[in-house]
Amino acid sequence: MKPSRTRYSVVVLAIGLAVLSYVQRVAISGAAAPISHDLHLSKQEMGFVFGAFGLAYALFEVPMGLLGDRLGVRRVLTQVVLAWSTFTALTGAAWSALSLVVIRFLFGAGEAGCFPNLTRMLSAWLPARERVTAQALMWACTRWGGAITPPLTLLCINWFGWRWAFVGFAALGVVWCVAFLAWFRNDPAEHRAVNAAEREMLEASRALMKHGAGRNWLSLLLTRQVIALELQYFFFSYVWYFYITWLPTYLREGRGQSPERAAALSVLPLLFGGFGSLAAGIGSRRLPGRAIAFSGFLATAVLLIVFMRIRAVVPAMLVMGLASFSSDLSMPVSWDACIEIGGAYTATVGAAMNMLGNLGGFCAPVVGGIILQHVGTGTAGWNLLIDTMAGAAAVSAACWLYLDPESVRREREQAGSTASTIGPIVP
Repeated sequence: MKPSRTRYSVVVLAIGLAVLSYVQRVAISGAAAPISHDLHLSKQEMGFVFGAFGLAYALFEVPMGLLGDRLGVRRVLTQVVLAWSTFTALTGAAWSALSLVVIRFLFGAGEAGCFPNLTRMLSAWLPARERVTAQALMWACTRWGGAITPPLTLLCINWFGWRWAFVGFAALGVVWCVAFLAWFRNDPAEHRAVNAAEREMLEASRALMKHGAGRNWLSLLLTRQVIALELQYFFFSYVWYFYITWLPTYLREGRGQSPERAAALSVLPLLFGGFGSLAAGIGSRRLPGRAIAFSGFLATAVLLIVFMRIRAVVPAMLVMGLASFSSDLSMPVSWDACIEIGGAYTATVGAAMNMLGNLGGFCAPVVGGIILQHVGTGTAGWNLLIDTMAGAAAVSAACWLYLDPESVRREREQAGSTASTIGPIVP
């Protein structure tokens, strides 16, 4: 009997939600100009609006990951998607800087549950050999979803205004929830479309998600491997958040581009980043993941330095696109490392990593706003901001000299094998 392919429908659901989450979070950057105009926001205030999402996302990551590990993905994802879609719609109702910061903070709290629980979902529904490929495809699609968001947002703003554009984006979340509840089950064995051969294929993945008698989640998060994993993701996100926050503004004010041309050029880093994730998925079949991540971050640091020295806008943005391609080589590797290191606590480790990443996402736009407010929006201010991004990429590369998720998995499997061989100690 050939295994059924029900697991691929789970991948489609995961990709759909991942893209939706990026469309809803990236829309704020494309709408920054009309929002700032209508609400009379300074650069520093807009920096706090951008940063509020990252701060809430970071603070609520671990609680949301723990909920997914304990209550199940189906219940948690449904609730958080409905919650964050509500606050996406309410973004259109903001009347002041403070109201917008609060709404974006609550929106970020909802989205915090997304990727840790998607990673747990894929871990239970895919055999090990398919996991990195699925992560690569998911992250590629999120980047491309984010890439089309600035021009899509501009189009919606021109048609409906920025307030109603956010209501429209929110409605997509409700549609996803309806489809997810009707089809998804936490355990593949409980799904009617999974045949016996596919259940057997997924048995090892299902077993990985069951809690054993090993260390608890807190002691796991305090290990040096998890701390290094979190640190590299913090600095990765510090770089990446520039593309979804300040980049359209940089292109308009630092490079003299029109809003339409800035929106079009803003597509390039996320477009290239998607191809980077796909390349990592293909390359991981032959190369160690840590080598892919280290090389990607090192190349990012070099390319960002080169970017600042290119005056022509299009060639410069192509180089920035290559920098995004290089750093996104780490994305499938980083999220698969959460499974390798986390085991039954996959969502919790993924949440901890993403928490630090989104602290980086909070710091990046806020630091950017402070630099631009005090140094100015001329070449000196923007170059100083991009210098900090190059330094952050170099730190991420250094972390992968130490990180070795596969060795952690082997040690855990060996310890489990030894325990099962020895058996319980009877007094």
